[in-house]
Amino acid sequence: MTRLLLPFYCFALLAHTAHAGERSIDNLSGLTQQQFKSLGQDLGAALHYKSLSPAEPLGLLGVDVGVEASTTKLSHSEIFALVNEQGNSPDSLLLTRLHAHKGLPFGWDIGASYSLVPDSNLKMLGAEIRYSVWEGNVIWPALAIRGSYAQLNGTEVLDMNSKALELTASKGFLMFTPYAGIGYVWSNLDPQQTGLSLDSETIEQHKIYVGSHLNILGMNAGLEVENTDGRNTLSFKLSIRF
Repeated sequence: MTRLLLPFYCFALLAHTAHAGERSIDNLSGLTQQQFKSLGQDLGAALHYKSLSPAEPLGLLGVDVGVEASTTKLSHSEIFALVNEQGNSPDSLLLTRLHAHKGLPFGWDIGASYSLVPDSNLKMLGAEIRYSVWEGNVIWPALAIRGSYAQLNGTEVLDMNSKALELTASKGFLMFTPYAGIGYVWSNLDPQQTGLSLDSETIEQHKIYVGSHLNILGMNAGLEVENTDGRNTLSFKLSIRF
């Protein structure tokens, strides 16, 4: 029981550090339309749903529950000085997540996540559905298609959501499962602050990623590197997977 609750303990610890601060979005009134678009490009790369999982299906009884952390290098960090009350310009955006994946029949998997940015008012709710086109064998890798959705919460001045479509391939070797994939991300940003002349923006971004899982007796650790339109993200995962 203690092992099963470990991911929740870890996330509670991370959540305890989350509060409004230098990575918050409090005020959009100082932005031009181009700056608003640039902010959306950084947020789209950092906050869209990240599965951090290989292509092999979990199977009907399979479950993966754990915690994750991702840090994304920002291309326009100076814009955060214009939208948060502290006037700080962070170089990167750290995102911590609690996730759960469940296997379904016929090669389908579903997943959900709750994310937050420490020292910020930014939170994300996300979900995915994945279909294993090919489950793989001794010679050939598994292949899966994933669709996902994420919704921004926590700030009253910005409504944002993102959708992604990805293709992932993976091949297990003993306790290791390397994987790689490509995808496309659509992020929609709609300013909610009154008195603004900003228009909504739709951001379209390509992504590529590589990663690997290490699974020992149901304890799973993962590492992934992602590039979304030139913005690099490094992610780490710790979960119970069986």
